[in-house]
Amino acid sequence: MSAREFNFDGLVGPSHNYAGLSFGNVASFNNVKSASNPKLAALQGLAKMRALAQRGFAQALLPPQDRPNFRLLRSVGFSGSDAEVLARAAKEAPVLLACAYSASPMWTANAATVSPSADTADGRTHFTPANLNNKLHRAHEHSQSARALRAIFKDEQHFAVHDALPGTPAFGDEGAANHTRLCSAHGDSAVELFVYGRSEFDVAVPAPQKYPARQTLEASQAVARLHGLSAGRTVYVQQNPEVIDQGVFHNDVIAVGNANVLFYHEQAFADTANSLEQLRQAMDGVGAKLNAIRVDTAQVSVADAVASYLFNSQLLSKDNGKMALVIPHECQENAAVAAYLQELVASGDAVDELIHFDLRQSMRNGGGPACLRLRVALTDAEAAAMHQGVVMTEALYHTLVAWVEKHYRDRLEPADLADPALAIEVHTALEELSRILGLPGLYDL
Repeated sequence: MSAREFNFDGLVGPSHNYAGLSFGNVASFNNVKSASNPKLAALQGLAKMRALAQRGFAQALLPPQDRPNFRLLRSVGFSGSDAEVLARAAKEAPVLLACAYSASPMWTANAATVSPSADTADGRTHFTPANLNNKLHRAHEHSQSARALRAIFKDEQHFAVHDALPGTPAFGDEGAANHTRLCSAHGDSAVELFVYGRSEFDVAVPAPQKYPARQTLEASQAVARLHGLSAGRTVYVQQNPEVIDQGVFHNDVIAVGNANVLFYHEQAFADTANSLEQLRQAMDGVGAKLNAIRVDTAQVSVADAVASYLFNSQLLSKDNGKMALVIPHECQENAAVAAYLQELVASGDAVDELIHFDLRQSMRNGGGPACLRLRVALTDAEAAAMHQGVVMTEALYHTLVAWVEKHYRDRLEPADLADPALAIEVHTALEELSRILGLPGLYDL
């Protein structure tokens, strides 16, 4: 069946800030407590969405979440008026205040895992919001993620949005950042690849020693069951624990796939040979041939891959049968990565074009192009059934640019999080956004 892949980019929220809350995310940690520019961050993300939509790629967005998260602050003992809650949290626990103001939902690759209707037992597209329980500032996102997904994909004839997995370490789930769908075409039956960092119950599985492994095997298996995936078309592969300890906190920092192409670093997986063989056999079963493009350490080191976010790129299928690689500017500024990319495009393999964007505000907080988007393959009927107000058009782009210019600050310091005016500004902006997107009540939490 014919289908198109929609990329749902996260619209950066008005509270975009650098709190350095994500231990294991090197870029995020390196920029802790520096001033951010929420306005520029949102405009950079919108420019990317518009450019890809103008190229004919199916592009949509997911709205930012309500901030600050007063439920979180009140649940840990801060009481009184909103202003009193903010003042007390700023004085007694500024890290908790930063968690409540986190803008990390912009990285919608962590919003959910998605299985298109071509893969599922009931023929519906399934979504499981990620519980993100490894980090406090992200562990509360799933309720609003589910709310937004159910508002956009509310037609139960076509879509199923599950609850997040139990919020326990055994089911640590980081969503599509550790999930790749490989097939001949987006509408065809596919092999769904789940990459995990550790196992809760199998003590023989090695684990990283420095940084946490956020995705468990058990969580990946649970999502596959919820989505009704066929065992013969589901592959589980362990991420290399040594690269997790080098700052590769998600698989999408070291590998990315699209259609039949898997673009990966030599050190991405714990057992590369066996992982690729499993994939090849499973893809044979759906009539697809795996095209594995390996980047050797001698060409690009893990450190260079992490610094440039080479693999946190988007692979997009073009009408000519080739693919475009969407990369951040940092890839062009890293000598080893830039040289490799020239060779890649000249090789005559699947990738014949580079599209680069300035996403420095996102990159400084530890997320590149692939972090910003959730991929959803939809048939024509499914695309028509979803809420149309979030589909990127030229008119929506200009409306959102004007909205950002009106509501967003161009400088946000850590101390600003204690300002009650910021909370009012964010809420006012999001209420207007819900009307722009045609999603009334989205922020009535």
